Amino acid sequence: MDASMVSQMKAIEEENRRLKKMFAELSMQNELLKEALGKK
Repeated sequence: MDASMVSQMKAIEEENRRLKKMFAELSMQNELLKEALGKK
C-alpha cells in the first residue's frame, strides 16, 4: 500500500467514526421524541 492509500484509508476511517457518532446521537434524539410524543 502506498502513502496516498494509507492517507485515504485514515480519512475514510475518520469519516466513518464521525458518521457513527452522528447516527448514535440522532437515534437517541429519535427515541426521546418517540417517548415524549407517546406519553401525550
